[in-house]
Amino acid sequence: MRKFMKKTIISLGVFLFVFGWVVRSNVLASTPIELYDNVWRLINSKYVDQTNNEQDWKKWRHKYDNVIKTDEDAYVAIETMVASLNDPYTKFLDPKEFQEETSSIKGSLKGIGIQIGVKEGKLMVIAPIEDTPAEKAGLLADDEILSIDGKSTKGITVDKAAEQIRGEEGTQVTLVIKRKDQEPKSYTITRAEIEIKSVSQKIPENINMPEDVCYIRLSSFISRNASKEFADIVTNADNKKSFIVDLRSNPGGLLSNAIYISDMFLNGGSIVSTVDRDGYKETQKASKGVLTTKPVVILVDKGSASASEIFSGAMKDNKRAVIGGTQSFGKGLVQEINKLPNNSGINITIQKYLTPNGTDIHKKGITPDITVELSEDDIKNKNDLQLKKAIEVAQDLASGNFVVKK
Repeated sequence: MRKFMKKTIISLGVFLFVFGWVVRSNVLASTPIELYDNVWRLINSKYVDQTNNEQDWKKWRHKYDNVIKTDEDAYVAIETMVASLNDPYTKFLDPKEFQEETSSIKGSLKGIGIQIGVKEGKLMVIAPIEDTPAEKAGLLADDEILSIDGKSTKGITVDKAAEQIRGEEGTQVTLVIKRKDQEPKSYTITRAEIEIKSVSQKIPENINMPEDVCYIRLSSFISRNASKEFADIVTNADNKKSFIVDLRSNPGGLLSNAIYISDMFLNGGSIVSTVDRDGYKETQKASKGVLTTKPVVILVDKGSASASEIFSGAMKDNKRAVIGGTQSFGKGLVQEINKLPNNSGINITIQKYLTPNGTDIHKKGITPDITVELSEDDIKNKNDLQLKKAIEVAQDLASGNFVVKK
């Protein structure tokens, strides 16, 4: 399998656990004003929207020359400048935030284990991380967070919300959650050290998995080991007739992982295309040869985003898998993190991506071949109709009784 040289990471965006970067150390500022100016220049040259949200970007360059005296002054000025882009995925990271983001790729973080984002002005749970305090407490994708420790989240930024939710291991945070068609409910959750587990074969409760079906739960694409762990499972599945890849609540991660894992199943053909600010389109293609030709079913939901959508989009457009579940999140942008002096960073949206058929899924998502909704009762009673349907389809595919529509 060829090496994908860019260290680009696709991310769902702004999370309590942040996913997504190319790390570059190409800023040589030594003073607070130089720091601000270098960030201005990076956005000016790299940001995917050449109009910078239809504004005169030049006005920002010297706006705070007489104000910035310290690093903290520069941080505030940079955050104000970046906010003018109206892009939740382009953001400044102070040293603490940058360290936390760097830690996430190493596989260990502290918190409660949720990805959060702002949708239509509301602070939302994008997805709980598997086997974390948030998941065990019962938080679900699409829950609205009304307050954090008694403080309203109205108008809050994701960074501020994440700062309030994070804390020392063993301490508690109380979230008031509004779930669709239900009254608000308070959840008090104890923070812990969170190990980021990417690949698992643990069978969910109340599921009878046939011996000839290989179930792989991929909870994120962020770990550097995810591709190898996934490949090990596939190559050791000689006794299996089909695969189920569960991407539900998978918020994304390394773009390279999405490409590597797609390449395991695709014998040539396009995987994904990226388009930059100048309209330059670069297409990543699968190499010849595969790890398996056995049929695949992929499960997605509203918490499946970014790298999850690249993989599922590649498999769907190449007619290599049946996609089941519900509409995915719809995050079709690529971010790059540039490491700044004093261990801070700037996360910049540099590209949009397209599926092999040229589809822009941003704010739209991947449409399943087979839609299966889960009711609140299904979730409460752990009646996983989506996975049960996936098992049925996987067995039909293996026996030749199901054909992917072309």
